[in-house]
Amino acid sequence: MIVVMKPGSTPENLSAVVKKIESAGLRTHLSKGEEVTIVGVIGDKKIIANLELQMMAGVDKTVRITEKYKLVSRDFHPEDTIVEAGGIKIGGKEVVVMAGPCAVESLEQLREAAQAVKACGAKFLRGGAFKPRTSPYDFQGLGEEGLKLLRKVADEFDLRVVTEIVDKDDIEIFCKYADILQVGARNMQNFQMLKALGKCSKPVMLKRGLSATISEWLNAAEYIMSGGNEQVIFCERGIRTYETFTRNTLDLSAVAAVKELSHLPIVVDPSHGTGRWKMVAPMARAALAAGADGLIIEVHPNPEKALSDGDQSLTPEAFKELMSSLDGIAKVMGRSIS
Repeated sequence: MIVVMKPGSTPENLSAVVKKIESAGLRTHLSKGEEVTIVGVIGDKKIIANLELQMMAGVDKTVRITEKYKLVSRDFHPEDTIVEAGGIKIGGKEVVVMAGPCAVESLEQLREAAQAVKACGAKFLRGGAFKPRTSPYDFQGLGEEGLKLLRKVADEFDLRVVTEIVDKDDIEIFCKYADILQVGARNMQNFQMLKALGKCSKPVMLKRGLSATISEWLNAAEYIMSGGNEQVIFCERGIRTYETFTRNTLDLSAVAAVKELSHLPIVVDPSHGTGRWKMVAPMARAALAAGADGLIIEVHPNPEKALSDGDQSLTPEAFKELMSSLDGIAKVMGRSIS
């Protein structure tokens, strides 16, 4: 349930409402807009159903929320949330681009990629240090050494770091090196990891699961937020369908759906969404037109020699062309491209 306060309600009115809710053993979540304050009520449904708040001073109305996700819902928080990571804001007027290789392979490879994406306007260096691969015989990443390289190179080029975490026991290590902790598609419903990430202080980028519905995706984010970490970013990276020409089916309607249902920012990954480098640019442009707050794109200095996902990686030259084509779309959308 949410309690909508009247525009002219006083701090004393709000305090009385919060006190009554919390005295019933429930939790509250405040969302203060420019004109209206909303009090989210979280807890036992039976207790909530018996709360009598409508007649309290300063209360405009109470609204029952039917969705299981609450903190993620735009009903609880009508205004867009802006997540800040390493001083970079995601969810505002500027579309933030994250780019780099699928996997960290060497210092030289990472430095060359970072230099290229920075020159084109990217704000985040992406790269995998721990790689959850389909085959146990594929390159599994450099581990903590890869995290160290990411931090070293990112600092060298004034970039921020986003990288995938695959084990909840590694959260402390990742927090030392990364600005955003990415939860991959395979771990979207790893609830123990999500709960643990809810207790960390770093922003979390939650990728949509391979066959996850939007409701399941939003509920996964609720696990993180219910633990206290409200810095969550959604990432649409394609879902598994009957189509085999592309690696996944990039669901850009999910951008509009998330914008309607949630206040949290959303970025799009056209690299994993298509699996084909020639399709990355058109899908990136389409994502921007759909309202995405950011893009995460795989860029490799030498894709044909990449140890992971070379087929979907852009060369630095192709990435430069893409970035130059995004500016006009951003302006039409009333935004700017970083």
